[in-house]
Amino acid sequence: MTIEEVISRGVSDSLKELYGMEVAAENVSPSPTRKGFEGDFTVMVFPYLKGSRKSPEATGEEIGRWMAENIPAIDGYNVVKGFLNLSVSPAWWREVLDGIAVDDSFGLRKADDSSPLVMVEYSSPNTNKPLHLGHVRNNLLGYSLSLILEANGNKVVKTNIVNDRGIHICKSMLAWQKWGNGVTPETAGMKGDHLIGDFYVAFDKHFKEEVSALMAEGLSEEEAKAKSPLMAEAREMLVKWENNDPEVRKLWETMNEWVYEGFDETYRKLGVCFDKIYYESQTYLEGKELVLKGLEEGKMYRKEDGSVWADLTGDGLDHKLLLRADGTSVYMTQDIGTAKLRFRDYPIDKMVYVVGNEQNYHFQVLSILLDRLGFKWGKDLKHFSYGMVELPEGKMKSREGTVVDADDLIATMVKSAADMAADRLAEMPADEAAEVARIVGMGALKYFLLKVDPRKNMLFNPKESIDFNGNTGPFIQYTYARIRSVLRKAAEAGYGSGPVADPNDKEATLIRKIDDFRNAVAEAGKNYSPALIANYCYDLAKEYNQFYHDFSILREEDEARRNLRLKLSEVTARTLRTGLALLGIEVPERM
Repeated sequence: MTIEEVISRGVSDSLKELYGMEVAAENVSPSPTRKGFEGDFTVMVFPYLKGSRKSPEATGEEIGRWMAENIPAIDGYNVVKGFLNLSVSPAWWREVLDGIAVDDSFGLRKADDSSPLVMVEYSSPNTNKPLHLGHVRNNLLGYSLSLILEANGNKVVKTNIVNDRGIHICKSMLAWQKWGNGVTPETAGMKGDHLIGDFYVAFDKHFKEEVSALMAEGLSEEEAKAKSPLMAEAREMLVKWENNDPEVRKLWETMNEWVYEGFDETYRKLGVCFDKIYYESQTYLEGKELVLKGLEEGKMYRKEDGSVWADLTGDGLDHKLLLRADGTSVYMTQDIGTAKLRFRDYPIDKMVYVVGNEQNYHFQVLSILLDRLGFKWGKDLKHFSYGMVELPEGKMKSREGTVVDADDLIATMVKSAADMAADRLAEMPADEAAEVARIVGMGALKYFLLKVDPRKNMLFNPKESIDFNGNTGPFIQYTYARIRSVLRKAAEAGYGSGPVADPNDKEATLIRKIDDFRNAVAEAGKNYSPALIANYCYDLAKEYNQFYHDFSILREEDEARRNLRLKLSEVTARTLRTGLALLGIEVPERM
């Protein structure tokens, strides 16, 4: 039972004993006492004045006295107007620490047969370009959210939908045919996703040249784009692909395999994974079938040009294209088909899409259409809408090749970590130093992207993330490594066994912060926010460092006091490790 539950039940019992009031414990909400006031938790007594028929001060005094006399965890109280401030006994905090120390899964709930199954979709790359900074934030958010939902007792399936078909894929394929000269990743000495991304950029370059030339002949920009021979070829290739043209399909399979190998390498570097991968090429036909069935049932309509649409004006939206005039699919069609297959494959209770806020409208429409097509889970889908990552120079554009490449970013972060910690790493063997640099560099990147409220847009500045001070991943990792160093020295000296003292105020504050980990995990799951875990870890690291600054550990002469501080250190390190693991961040044993 948490201290909040003990206080809530104690207040409930005191009200019944003192005033004959029936107040359920869950309706009593103690909150942390504000700084500057004595006490640990505060209870407002105003709601109970009608039953006590006394002043706020007198009511608080009577409840406080009853609590101090009858609840062993409470060893003092004071009343400030209508606020009852309760002090928790040091012995209680020591028991809390003892309980956490023997609970290897403290703060985490395990799933059982009755636990809900949550599917989390993230990554969703296109096979016409490598992963970039925006994908990095998406993957880190999706993977961390999956771990946090699992830590809250859910069964979780991590899934990815690869956008491996469509006009954008045909652009890269066509560019390779025209200007590739048979190049492969092996002959170019490049990762496959990088090679294909270069051809996507090349297509856009030649397309713009065509448009400029046509505009010079007197056409408007819109007319020039519509009459571009290159774009017409790309559209023709898409039609051939959907008609299973053998030559187009063979090229498509070959180029996609190059990209998948590149993606897998980047995913390994990021430390993310998936339980199931779906491919748009395997799901869009399911979506077309559902849309055509909806057309037959009058839920959709067909325009004169043959395109199929949904009228969403009754839902406060507009008209949505579902099939083009040439019969080819759009993203919405694919998502409808993918949703059907997922719920066929798994008994999903909740579907979470980790997709940027630029797609808010898309998921509004998807929810309505799935519900309209008869899928009861349509209304309940969750769009985990997150803000965009921007650079000091502005937004990234894949067509223009101005994105921050994920592989380059990872390499830069690891090198920056090695440079920043050069003095510390110089004392290690080369292989260990390289591994620590990788852990710290990736920790810096992940923490910087996850510590921000996911709903907000953010400005990415790599230099700010590699810092051993402040709200950064390396600061927390260094705190962990410092604690591990203390514990190794204690073990060498034979310290740690024997009696444990009751904590003083500062030690009790640290125990309380550790105990709050369970609340941080629960709130992060409830609010779909890895940022809550990130900032909890930072606060805990700060609290420990203040404790470390104020008190001696290994030089403490009182054995019981030293044992307490070693146990505090060990539990803090474990909690930091567990918390960072929920963010997908590793910790080094020494730095």
